[in-house]
Amino acid sequence: MSRKIYVFDTTLRDGEQVPGAKLNLNEKLEVAEQIAKMKVDMMEVGFPSSSQGDFEAVRAISRKIGQDVWIAALGRAVQADIDCIYGSIRAAENPLIHIVLGSSDVHVAKKFRKTPEQVIQMGVGAVKYASSLLPQVQYSLEDASRSEFEYLWQTIEAVVKAGATIINVPDTVGFAIPEEFGKLIYR
Repeated sequence: MSRKIYVFDTTLRDGEQVPGAKLNLNEKLEVAEQIAKMKVDMMEVGFPSSSQGDFEAVRAISRKIGQDVWIAALGRAVQADIDCIYGSIRAAENPLIHIVLGSSDVHVAKKFRKTPEQVIQMGVGAVKYASSLLPQVQYSLEDASRSEFEYLWQTIEAVVKAGATIINVPDTVGFAIPEEFGKLIYR
Protein backbone atom coordinates (compact mmCIF):
# COMPACT_ATOMS: atom_id res chain seq x y z
CA MET A 1 0.00 0.00 0.00
CA SER A 2 1.42 3.37 -0.96
CA ARG A 3 0.98 6.38 1.29
CA LYS A 4 1.06 10.03 0.38
CA ILE A 5 1.88 12.71 2.88
CA TYR A 6 -0.27 15.79 2.34
CA VAL A 7 1.07 19.21 3.27
CA PHE A 8 -1.57 21.39 4.97
CA ASP A 9 -0.25 24.93 5.41
CA THR A 10 -1.88 27.14 8.06
CA THR A 11 0.36 30.20 7.78
CA LEU A 12 -2.45 32.58 6.80
CA ARG A 13 -4.76 31.50 9.61
CA ASP A 14 -2.67 30.19 12.47
CA GLY A 15 0.28 32.43 11.69
CA GLU A 16 -1.82 35.53 12.26
CA GLN A 17 -2.34 34.53 15.88
CA VAL A 18 1.23 35.64 16.60
CA PRO A 19 1.24 39.13 18.18
CA GLY A 20 2.05 41.76 15.57
CA ALA A 21 1.55 39.43 12.60
CA LYS A 22 -1.57 41.09 11.16
CA LEU A 23 -1.50 41.23 7.36
CA ASN A 24 -3.58 43.41 5.06
CA LEU A 25 -5.45 41.98 2.06
CA ASN A 26 -2.66 42.55 -0.46
CA GLU A 27 -0.09 41.00 1.87
CA LYS A 28 -2.32 37.96 2.39
CA LEU A 29 -2.71 37.54 -1.37
CA GLU A 30 1.05 37.77 -1.83
CA VAL A 31 1.70 35.21 0.92
CA ALA A 32 -0.94 32.88 -0.57
CA GLU A 33 0.72 33.08 -3.99
CA GLN A 34 4.11 32.23 -2.49
CA ILE A 35 2.69 29.30 -0.52
CA ALA A 36 1.01 28.00 -3.68
CA LYS A 37 4.36 28.15 -5.50
CA MET A 38 5.74 25.77 -2.86
CA LYS A 39 3.24 23.18 -4.15
CA VAL A 40 1.51 22.53 -0.82
CA ASP A 41 -1.56 20.32 -1.13
CA MET A 42 -3.87 22.36 1.07
CA MET A 43 -3.80 25.93 2.33
CA GLU A 44 -5.92 27.12 5.25
CA VAL A 45 -6.32 30.81 4.54
CA GLY A 46 -8.45 32.16 7.37
CA PHE A 47 -11.29 32.08 9.86
CA PRO A 48 -13.92 34.03 7.87
CA SER A 49 -16.48 34.34 10.66
CA SER A 50 -13.93 36.14 12.87
CA SER A 51 -14.17 39.44 10.95
CA GLN A 52 -15.36 41.00 7.71
CA GLY A 53 -11.72 41.60 6.79
CA ASP A 54 -10.87 37.92 7.18
CA PHE A 55 -13.97 36.95 5.16
CA GLU A 56 -12.90 39.29 2.33
CA ALA A 57 -9.32 38.01 2.39
CA VAL A 58 -10.45 34.37 2.25
CA ARG A 59 -12.80 35.17 -0.62
CA ALA A 60 -10.09 37.05 -2.56
CA ILE A 61 -7.57 34.23 -2.11
CA SER A 62 -10.19 31.66 -3.14
CA ARG A 63 -10.79 33.53 -6.38
CA LYS A 64 -7.09 33.99 -7.18
CA ILE A 65 -5.27 30.77 -6.26
CA GLY A 66 -5.38 28.05 -8.91
CA GLN A 67 -6.40 24.45 -9.09
CA ASP A 68 -3.23 22.87 -7.73
CA VAL A 69 -4.07 23.58 -4.09
CA TRP A 70 -7.11 22.99 -1.89
CA ILE A 71 -8.29 26.21 -0.24
CA ALA A 72 -9.59 25.72 3.30
CA ALA A 73 -11.18 28.03 5.83
CA LEU A 74 -11.74 27.26 9.50
CA GLY A 75 -14.88 27.64 11.55
CA ARG A 76 -16.74 26.34 14.56
CA ALA A 77 -19.30 23.54 14.43
CA VAL A 78 -22.23 25.94 14.03
CA GLN A 79 -24.27 26.63 10.92
CA ALA A 80 -23.51 30.37 10.86
CA ASP A 81 -19.75 29.69 10.73
CA ILE A 82 -20.18 26.99 8.08
CA ASP A 83 -22.31 29.34 5.95
CA CYS A 84 -19.62 32.01 6.31
CA ILE A 85 -16.90 29.55 5.27
CA TYR A 86 -18.91 28.43 2.27
CA GLY A 87 -19.60 32.01 1.21
CA SER A 88 -15.92 32.84 1.38
CA ILE A 89 -14.43 29.77 -0.36
CA ARG A 90 -17.05 28.62 -2.85
CA ALA A 91 -15.24 30.38 -5.72
CA ALA A 92 -12.12 28.27 -5.15
CA GLU A 93 -11.45 25.51 -7.65
CA ASN A 94 -10.87 23.09 -4.76
CA PRO A 95 -12.70 24.41 -1.67
CA LEU A 96 -12.49 22.70 1.72
CA ILE A 97 -14.59 23.41 4.81
CA HIS A 98 -12.61 22.91 8.04
CA ILE A 99 -14.69 22.46 11.19
CA VAL A 100 -13.13 22.52 14.66
CA LEU A 101 -14.79 21.28 17.83
CA GLY A 102 -13.26 20.65 21.23
CA SER A 103 -12.91 17.04 22.32
CA SER A 104 -11.19 17.07 25.70
CA ASP A 105 -13.06 16.70 28.99
CA VAL A 106 -12.28 20.37 29.67
CA HIS A 107 -14.03 21.45 26.47
CA VAL A 108 -16.97 19.09 26.81
CA ALA A 109 -17.75 19.81 30.47
CA LYS A 110 -16.62 23.42 30.94
CA LYS A 111 -16.80 25.13 27.55
CA PHE A 112 -19.86 23.41 26.08
CA ARG A 113 -21.54 22.21 29.30
CA LYS A 114 -22.82 19.18 27.44
CA THR A 115 -22.47 15.43 27.63
CA PRO A 116 -19.85 13.78 25.42
CA GLU A 117 -22.65 12.29 23.31
CA GLN A 118 -24.20 15.74 22.78
CA VAL A 119 -20.85 17.13 21.60
CA ILE A 120 -20.45 14.22 19.18
CA GLN A 121 -23.91 15.03 17.81
CA MET A 122 -22.91 18.70 17.42
CA GLY A 123 -19.98 17.55 15.29
CA VAL A 124 -22.10 15.12 13.29
CA GLY A 125 -24.70 17.79 12.56
CA ALA A 126 -22.05 20.28 11.49
CA VAL A 127 -20.34 17.76 9.21
CA LYS A 128 -23.63 16.70 7.62
CA TYR A 129 -24.51 20.31 6.93
CA ALA A 130 -21.05 21.19 5.60
CA SER A 131 -20.94 18.12 3.35
CA SER A 132 -24.31 19.12 1.89
CA LEU A 133 -22.55 22.27 0.64
CA LEU A 134 -19.17 20.86 -0.45
CA PRO A 135 -17.74 17.35 -0.86
CA GLN A 136 -14.53 18.04 1.09
CA VAL A 137 -14.92 18.53 4.84
CA GLN A 138 -12.10 18.43 7.36
CA TYR A 139 -12.91 17.84 11.02
CA SER A 140 -10.52 18.79 13.82
CA LEU A 141 -10.82 17.39 17.33
CA GLU A 142 -9.48 20.41 19.22
CA ASP A 143 -7.34 19.53 22.24
CA ALA A 144 -7.22 15.88 21.18
CA SER A 145 -4.12 15.08 23.22
CA ARG A 146 -6.06 15.66 26.45
CA SER A 147 -9.04 13.59 25.29
CA GLU A 148 -9.92 10.03 26.20
CA PHE A 149 -8.94 7.67 23.38
CA GLU A 150 -12.31 5.89 23.27
CA TYR A 151 -14.12 9.24 23.00
CA LEU A 152 -11.79 10.36 20.20
CA TRP A 153 -12.42 7.13 18.34
CA GLN A 154 -16.22 7.37 18.78
CA THR A 155 -16.13 10.94 17.51
CA ILE A 156 -13.96 10.08 14.51
CA GLU A 157 -16.21 7.18 13.52
CA ALA A 158 -19.33 9.35 13.84
CA VAL A 159 -18.05 12.32 11.83
CA VAL A 160 -16.56 10.14 9.09
CA LYS A 161 -19.92 8.39 8.78
CA ALA A 162 -21.54 11.86 8.59
CA GLY A 163 -19.28 12.87 5.68
CA ALA A 164 -15.94 14.14 6.99
CA THR A 165 -13.24 13.35 4.42
CA ILE A 166 -10.22 14.50 6.44
CA ILE A 167 -9.64 14.06 10.18
CA ASN A 168 -7.22 16.26 12.12
CA VAL A 169 -6.07 15.15 15.59
CA PRO A 170 -4.19 18.19 16.96
CA ASP A 171 -2.23 18.69 20.14
CA THR A 172 -3.79 22.14 20.41
CA VAL A 173 -2.21 23.29 23.66
CA GLY A 174 1.09 21.42 23.37
CA PHE A 175 0.16 19.02 26.17
CA ALA A 176 1.69 15.81 24.81
CA ILE A 177 5.34 14.99 24.32
CA PRO A 178 6.13 13.69 20.82
CA GLU A 179 6.38 10.04 21.89
CA GLU A 180 2.98 10.17 23.61
CA PHE A 181 1.35 11.89 20.68
CA GLY A 182 2.84 9.39 18.25
CA LYS A 183 1.39 6.54 20.31
CA LEU A 184 -2.02 8.23 20.20
CA ILE A 185 -1.95 8.51 16.42
CA TYR A 186 -0.65 5.00 15.77
CA ARG A 187 -3.02 3.38 18.25
